[in-house]
Formats: sequence, structure tokens, C-alpha cells
Amino acid sequence: MLGISRQTDYAVRVVLHLACLEKGAQVSIAEISESRSLPMPFVRRLIKPLVTRGILVSARGSSGGIRLARSAGDISLLDVVQAMEGGMALNHCADADKGCPLSGDCPVQSVWVGATNVLERHLAQVHFDTLAVGPHGHVVAHQRLHTETSVAAGN
Repeated sequence: MLGISRQTDYAVRVVLHLACLEKGAQVSIAEISESRSLPMPFVRRLIKPLVTRGILVSARGSSGGIRLARSAGDISLLDVVQAMEGGMALNHCADADKGCPLSGDCPVQSVWVGATNVLERHLAQVHFDTLAVGPHGHVVAHQRLHTETSVAAGN
């Protein structure tokens, strides 16, 4: 299967959680972990690369937490993928940093590069403000999941 890492999937969920909150809201890692059903130690490890890339801001202490570093409309899926994966290439020969000794003669290399470029452009156009309140209502979906889980647990 071709896909993103679990780390990137969880990082997207963390950013999406923050995008669903009021602008400037700061929350604890524990709150995100519980709300998004993510293991807290894993979430802790995701924060540093997201802060380093200017996606999140982290504050320590009793009133600390994390928040978006910029508006949800200014953060794309590509931003998070690049923060967590370090870039994107569907094949090692499509990785511009590594180059390919056969690139001039290989008919498939240009296809991999083209497909990578299409995927990058698409992910760059998907922003977290749209994901948070878009037509599929991610906020509503999570509220429904927690309601169903509570009902099933007898709460």
C-alpha cells in the first residue's frame, strides 16, 4: 500500500482538532489525545516538528498548551505532510534531492515526477479551515462518534 505514515495521519488530526476550535484557542495535549482518540505519548512526539515548521506554537507550564501558529486557512495538508515526512516523492527517482542516474533515459521517471507534482498541488489546495467545517462536517462527525461511544458505554 502506498500511503502516509501513522505519524502524519495523527499530526493531521492534531492540527484539525485545533482548527475546529475558536481562533487562538490553546489546549493541552491531553485534551487533544482524549478528544481525537490518540495515544498521548505519540501526540507529544508530533508537536516538535509541527512547531519547527511554524504550524503550531507550544507553551509550557500550568497554563501551557498548543495552538495554531497561523490561521487554519493558511495551513494546508501539504504543510503538515512536509513537516512530518520531510517532503514527498512517490518513488526515490522522483525525489529531486536524491536525483536519479537514469532520469534522462527512463520513461517511467517522468510519470512518477508528474504524479508527485499533481499530489503536491492537490494537498497544497486543501486547507484546515475547510476541513474543519467543510461539507462533511468533521466537527459533527467527531461529536457523533463521542455521543455513540458514550451511549454504548452506558453514560
